[in-house]
Amino acid sequence: MTPLPDPAQAQHHDPATAADAAVRTILSDLSAVSSNGGRGVVVDSPPGAGKTTLVRRAAQELVAAGEQIMIIAQTNNQIDDLAALLAADDPALRIGRISGEEYANAPSPLEALSNVTIDTKIGNLQACEIVLGTAAKWARVKDHRRRWAIVDEAYQMRSDALLLVASQFDCGLFVGDPGQLDPFTIADTERWTGLAYDPRQNAVDVLLAHNRDTVIERTLPVSWRLPPSATTLIAPAFYPYNPFAAGTSHSARALTFTTAALPSPLDDTLEQARRTGWALHELPARHTQRTDSHIAAATAHIAARLLARGAAERCEHHPEERLLGPKDIAIGVVHRDQADQIRRTLPSTGVPGAERITVDTANRLQGREYEVVIVAHPLSGRRDATTFHLDAGRLCVLTTRHRHACIVVSRAGITDLLDAHPATDPIHLNVPVKFPDGWEAHHTVLHHLNQHRITAPSSDAFVSK
Repeated sequence: MTPLPDPAQAQHHDPATAADAAVRTILSDLSAVSSNGGRGVVVDSPPGAGKTTLVRRAAQELVAAGEQIMIIAQTNNQIDDLAALLAADDPALRIGRISGEEYANAPSPLEALSNVTIDTKIGNLQACEIVLGTAAKWARVKDHRRRWAIVDEAYQMRSDALLLVASQFDCGLFVGDPGQLDPFTIADTERWTGLAYDPRQNAVDVLLAHNRDTVIERTLPVSWRLPPSATTLIAPAFYPYNPFAAGTSHSARALTFTTAALPSPLDDTLEQARRTGWALHELPARHTQRTDSHIAAATAHIAARLLARGAAERCEHHPEERLLGPKDIAIGVVHRDQADQIRRTLPSTGVPGAERITVDTANRLQGREYEVVIVAHPLSGRRDATTFHLDAGRLCVLTTRHRHACIVVSRAGITDLLDAHPATDPIHLNVPVKFPDGWEAHHTVLHHLNQHRITAPSSDAFVSK
């Protein structure tokens, strides 16, 4: 994958210039593909690198060149958000939103937009320069073809979904984050292991496996979400072949508290996160069921304590200090029952607004952004390290949602657990090795977090009086 430009240089030059140069080169790649018969362009985007901005600029560029294009995303929310942004960018642009009957009959956020047409039939959208729809909906469209397609969140798209829509376009721009969660299915997929079109693989991997000579590969070089304290860990841990730099300097963002701290592990953890961007709030080692009441209480009270102490941010968007609210904070977990447990715990903290803090799984937090994120470590309290809990993409999602700080809550002993359960996934013929390896990624993250560890007693009530 070719980074544009070298992120090491981006640290010494204006990151906005580096990012804009990368986008302009990618846009010129689209013209090159159109003229030389290539299959398309794949763009790897680290967390918060401006993927949506690239998609919008590419769509506008292709329309300006006289193309009618289709845009494919994976969820209705992604489609609605992108359609609304495109409509606001150019009110004269004719935009179509192809949908299923259920969506068409329900209230839509796009209904008030005069230049957006919603319909269930592609024939009624032929006059639109851009037509957007989910991969599932495009798979049901017949007798339709456009020269260009843009596939958003391409690494979340299963290869079988790509095969169902590939006949509808000649060239594609595939944009996505390779470090995030892979697409998944609950069906038994062993029968397809090693096949050229294994549906468990994501769309990008299959595309490159069969078209590498006709596809241009690029990488966006700057993350506008993650601060420098995060990129120094996240880039080598999860993106070793796609290095990137932070778009802001160390001094551009700051967290402060409007009330004083108390001598407690809770406030020590918040102070560590405020100063360094990371904190590990570690409870004593113990094997627990996955709904660990102490972990749930710790994450809930840390999040609530942010509100109680009047956490405020200063950043490039808010040069004057702004108090953080519940919508600026998220708690990330790996199982839905863990999320339910923490949601039930938040009101008991007694902090106004705590019940409105976002609590969700990594799958549902993917693509979202917050000022501060508290993470319940996937391996905390476990007796084994399963493939699900070791997944590098899951840990990557949880630790890359923040703009200021990430606080990880866990029980001690995870390093010993990893050493007792080394990676033992079977190796199959014709199956590319997934990298980074989840076992190694977990070790890398824990090694870094140990420098920011705050030890908390198991009996800690997590309540500051």
